[in-house]
Amino acid sequence: MNQALPAEIFKAYDIRGIVNKSLTADVVRQVGQALGTLALEQGQTAIAVGRDGRLSGPELAGALMDGIMAAGCDAIDVGCVPTPLTYFAAYELGCNSCVSVTGSHNPPDYNGLKMVIAGTTLALDAIQDLKRRIEAGQVRNGQGSKRSADVVAAYIDKIVGDVKLARPLKIVMDCGNGVAGAVAPELFKRLGCEIVPLYCEVDGNFPNHHPDPSKPENLADVVKALKDTDAEIGIAFDGDGDRLGVVTKDGEIIYPDRQLMLFAADVLSRVPGGTIIYDVKCTRLLAPWIKQHGGTPLMWNTGHALVKAKLKETGAPLAGEMSGHTFFKERWYGFDDGLYTGARLLEILSRSADVNAPLKALPNSPSTPELNIKMAEGEPFVLIDKLKAEGRFDGAEEIITIDGVRVEYKDGFGLARPSNTTPVVVLRFEADNAEALARIQAGFRQALNAVWPGIQLPF
Repeated sequence: MNQALPAEIFKAYDIRGIVNKSLTADVVRQVGQALGTLALEQGQTAIAVGRDGRLSGPELAGALMDGIMAAGCDAIDVGCVPTPLTYFAAYELGCNSCVSVTGSHNPPDYNGLKMVIAGTTLALDAIQDLKRRIEAGQVRNGQGSKRSADVVAAYIDKIVGDVKLARPLKIVMDCGNGVAGAVAPELFKRLGCEIVPLYCEVDGNFPNHHPDPSKPENLADVVKALKDTDAEIGIAFDGDGDRLGVVTKDGEIIYPDRQLMLFAADVLSRVPGGTIIYDVKCTRLLAPWIKQHGGTPLMWNTGHALVKAKLKETGAPLAGEMSGHTFFKERWYGFDDGLYTGARLLEILSRSADVNAPLKALPNSPSTPELNIKMAEGEPFVLIDKLKAEGRFDGAEEIITIDGVRVEYKDGFGLARPSNTTPVVVLRFEADNAEALARIQAGFRQALNAVWPGIQLPF
């Protein structure tokens, strides 16, 4: 038996922790050996390894590759690239397996691993199995080799060969000093865009703002640049480039569930009857919109790995999450890719004389951003189980419990779900008008207080 590993780094969709505290080079090397073993067991011979721009990246990616080789599996170093390029490498290099060393949008002292073995993204039990395997010493020993590969040119060529803008556009692009800055400016110039760049230098200290476009405060610089220049539209990427933020000329943030409406209408014009997958946090305006455009709506659990699995299972051409992960299977590989999503967005918008018009025309209704109830580790799941069992919601038309508790009313919805990444309960509310929104929130307040007296609510 090996020593026990820190349980808290083995998350639902990835491995993530604080560098040199819970996530050390030694732990990452052990994970590498387990991943190499798993790949070999599934008939694979190599794993592509990419990393984001974090300062701990080179050391941890090196340790990971040492571990992979120690299992007798080959490691292919694809360098400092956005996470979607690491996913792309698994296809382009034919190795079917890859790991992105990334802390996504976490603070600079974090890092982590997003893992794909034999074409399947590891999640939930598979990640726990990895931990058990390491602790039980059930790993192979061998001597793999290491080589380097550059997939950036192939990635850009593939997108430029497929995505066509109807006319050149001038755009604001905020990379938040994340690794998207290494690739996105070149890609969008090749697509025919003129760029007003913000923070496109890769810097693992993130000196300007946090690289998370799902938070409105991180898009303030994009809003300002759109006001100060003649750029037509603004886009922003998260720390590892797998999520996209969109801002209109007048400073309105187009949240990912509304972006998905635009993409669904476009994809369904070529894939009539296709299934469009979206997570439980998305607007209730999405399902009727998808039906109206001849598609089949499917609500699913939140989590990029879980959505990818559902995409594979259903053969859906498109999926999206409220957090900003969008998955194109039509014309692409089905993995979440903020850069590719941005390219597809501009392809659609460039057909309009006013690129903002198609976005402004999308259905909208009053809603809250994500609200978080901070709790102790483990408590969010207990709270949601109690809410499922005992929660009373007067006037509810339907209570959906695939991922938390989503209560549908005739004029809106409320959601409470446990986050799989941090010890919080995530809440979101949407309604036809402000009065309905207030009423639904009051109902949730009552239900939450009833099952968890004294709870501190953020609304």
